[in-house]
Amino acid sequence: MSVFVSAAELNERIQTGQKQTILACLWEPKAGKAWSKFQSEHIPTALFCDPSAQLASMPGREVGRNPLPSLETVAKAAAGWGIERGRPVYLYDGGNGLFAARAWWVLRWAGVEDVHILDGGFANWDTTGYPTVAGPGGVAVPRAIELSEGHLPTATIDEVRGFEGMLIDARGARRFEGRREILDLRAGHIPGALNVPVADLYDEETNTVKSADAVRDRLAQAGVTQNTDPASVIVYSGSGNHSALLLAALENAGLPLLTHYVGGWSQWSADRNNPIATHV
Repeated sequence: MSVFVSAAELNERIQTGQKQTILACLWEPKAGKAWSKFQSEHIPTALFCDPSAQLASMPGREVGRNPLPSLETVAKAAAGWGIERGRPVYLYDGGNGLFAARAWWVLRWAGVEDVHILDGGFANWDTTGYPTVAGPGGVAVPRAIELSEGHLPTATIDEVRGFEGMLIDARGARRFEGRREILDLRAGHIPGALNVPVADLYDEETNTVKSADAVRDRLAQAGVTQNTDPASVIVYSGSGNHSALLLAALENAGLPLLTHYVGGWSQWSADRNNPIATHV
């Protein structure tokens, strides 16, 4: 089964009473607003996922804006959601895919295998006219699931410093070139990196993933093919969200799951000793 599923497919599963765990991965700048939005409207049987608390650890200058969460944090959240072997997990966010992809990558990293993203997120679900409900969400039966870290390849900042392979930056061109930076301490990119904006892999209007052929063609321009060694390419973004969305599109297209530098530009740029490059 592909990484991305359509609203029609997920609705069919819900309406026919199939067993799955559905997580609404919602984030808002104002504390408590995401939970309020979830309570006001969500996909039937969905549970709430707080990306800042359950998909990341404490931010800081040395670790970046959204550091990789501890295994204990992920395991506690997964147990509370009732995730178990043999029960697929479906993830959605407001529609841009960033937080659903973050959850997809973190769960896969921790050893949860059957994980999927609602293509186009809640915006697509709502536009299509499928039912929504209000309230605190579905009732989960806590499960004792055994997880372990490292099921997807990652790179530390020290490994990036000494890396001699290909670096791919998934941010937009303006941030990559150093023309615009409102989130991190310095503008630019890691020297030697290639820019493959994640937006190139998704439909501009619907935020749905492009066809496998289109994704493979775009990555081939950067030198990534089905035969690429995942250890030979490191992908990063600002803090692991855009890069997770890029990696989800790659796996959906049958391309290798490349190595992920989760700390990303937010961690790299915060260290004044790290070199930067710009195209200004």
